[in-house]
Amino acid sequence: MHDDLFPLPQRLALNYAPAYLRAPTAALFALDARLGELVAKANEPLLAQLRLAWWRDELSKAPTDRAKGDPILDAIGETWTGEERALVRLIDGWEQLVGEAPLPTPAIGGFASGRAGAFAALARLAGQSAAEEGAHQAGRIWALADFAARVSNVEERQTALGLADAHGHRFPSLPRALRPLAVLRGLAHRSLARGGASLVVRRRDILAALRLGMIGR
Repeated sequence: MHDDLFPLPQRLALNYAPAYLRAPTAALFALDARLGELVAKANEPLLAQLRLAWWRDELSKAPTDRAKGDPILDAIGETWTGEERALVRLIDGWEQLVGEAPLPTPAIGGFASGRAGAFAALARLAGQSAAEEGAHQAGRIWALADFAARVSNVEERQTALGLADAHGHRFPSLPRALRPLAVLRGLAHRSLARGGASLVVRRRDILAALRLGMIGR
C-alpha cells in the first residue's frame, strides 16, 4: 500500500514498523486517513454519515463478502481478520465529529477513544497483548493532539487540550514492534506542549521522529 494515502506523521512512523506488522499498520493509517477525509469534505452531515455507514457495513461482513477493488478495504481483509470490531469503533469515533461546532466534550472524547481502541487492536495483532494499555494511551494522546492541531474552533481546541492534560503525561514504554505508535505518541506530546501546534512543522519534529523511531523515546 502506498504511504501517500496518509499524512506525514504516519508516514514517518510507518518507517519503524517491523516487516511482519507493516501491512496492518499501513492499513490502519490509511483507513483512518480515509475516514478523516470523508468527515472533513462532506458538505452535509447526512452525507458523511452515509459514507461512514458504508465502511461500517463492509467491515461487519466476512472478508469474502466485502466489496472488492478498494485498496484499503482489500488490505484490511488481508491483515485485520479478527479485529474488525476495533475498526468499526474507529468509524464510530470519527462519526462523533459530524456535527455543528463547537462539538461537546463527549464527542471529542469518543473520537479519541475510537482511535485509541484501534491502536490497542494493533498491539494484539502484533502479538503484544501486554502492551494494549500503552498502545491505547498512545492512540488517545495522538488523537487529541491531532484534533487540536487541525481544528479551527478555539473552544474545541481547548477541550481537546484539556482532555489530553487530564490523561496525564507519563507514558509506559512500548515494545519495539509498536515503535510506530511511540513515534506518533512522542510527536503528539511535543505538539501538545506547543499548545496544539501541527505534529510536524519543523526540522526538529522530523529529527524527533527519527529519534523516537530508533530508541522509542
